[in-house]
Amino acid sequence: MSHASAKKSTSEACGRFVSFAAATVYAILPWQVASSRPVTGSASGLSSQALGGVAQVGVSVQSNGEERKPLNLAETYTDLYTLGPGDGLTLVFLDPELKDVGGPFGILMDGTAILPFIGSVQLAGLTIGQASRWLTGLYQKQIVRPQLLLQLTTPRPTKVTIIGEVTKPGFFELQGLPRAIAAVQAAGGITANADIRKVMLRRVVGQDGAQKQTFLDLSQVFFMGNQFQNPILFDGDTLIIGRATEPLPDEIIRIGRTNLSPTVINVSILGEVKAPGTIGLPANTPLMEAIFRAGGLAKWRANKNHIELIRFNDNGTTTRQVFSYKQDLNVSNGFNPPLRDRDTIIVNRSFYGEAIDALNDLAVPIGIVNNLGGIGNNWGWNNNR
Repeated sequence: MSHASAKKSTSEACGRFVSFAAATVYAILPWQVASSRPVTGSASGLSSQALGGVAQVGVSVQSNGEERKPLNLAETYTDLYTLGPGDGLTLVFLDPELKDVGGPFGILMDGTAILPFIGSVQLAGLTIGQASRWLTGLYQKQIVRPQLLLQLTTPRPTKVTIIGEVTKPGFFELQGLPRAIAAVQAAGGITANADIRKVMLRRVVGQDGAQKQTFLDLSQVFFMGNQFQNPILFDGDTLIIGRATEPLPDEIIRIGRTNLSPTVINVSILGEVKAPGTIGLPANTPLMEAIFRAGGLAKWRANKNHIELIRFNDNGTTTRQVFSYKQDLNVSNGFNPPLRDRDTIIVNRSFYGEAIDALNDLAVPIGIVNNLGGIGNNWGWNNNR
């Protein structure tokens, strides 16, 4: 084989490999285009921590504008963090003679940063990699070999919208690089009707406002440790927690309640307990423990076999269940259910308690009559007169 033929064969093989690699990267990022507008910028929405790798916060670039080393597959889709006002970064020059030139800096409200030698530079809207290449090109006019490392040290607060089956839907400002599960917890956790297998993530990509969306299965994070289903969120992201349209498996319900429920719930405990009233409890506190936290049952007066749990559902309906009190019960929906926010527990009276109350009610008017009789005698009344 001639040298030219070998070179051509190698080139074709490389071309096939690049095409395969590109197809593979696209396939593992299941974004669905939610807008017909074209996506601008390099790799917008297709190559980042969008599906949950560790954030790429540092990119090293050589003086010719190329990366110091080829990006591997993980780095390819972890370079989508878009810089903006409030971000704190550090610029490091790899040349020892320039070690005092760089240092920490921040992006100002107008999206610019003030840097040595080159002054004001617009960085907002760029990824770490894009900003690194942009700065390298600018520094080439000032420095012979500007090998530099740009690092994100203090991410700005991330503003996201969380709606659907969460306790407190709305707009949230989260610190650092929050992931989907942390955002759901910040929104007060999921409701009883949430399906954690159906979580839509919408993201604005490109400067023209085009959107893409994908679906997350948060249960896979807890079952399999799959962090690709728990992505890092970016400014402007929207999470929509789906509603269950059919009964969920018990394991899914248990996982959701354990990890994504509100931190504290308010439960009203009424009737024959030592300290009735509304108390704050840790999420998923079982029924028997809640009664214990209210001081326990009132001795002799409480009916251990008639403890009512009244639950107000999100759809406006009310359910009522009756349980028996036993201290050694494990948590179970049938005998010792985990409680939810706004639940009401009523500990009814025993036969002994009802009898005592009936006697007390009867004793009150008798006492009044006796008191009146005593008053008449004091006034000199005589029934025989």
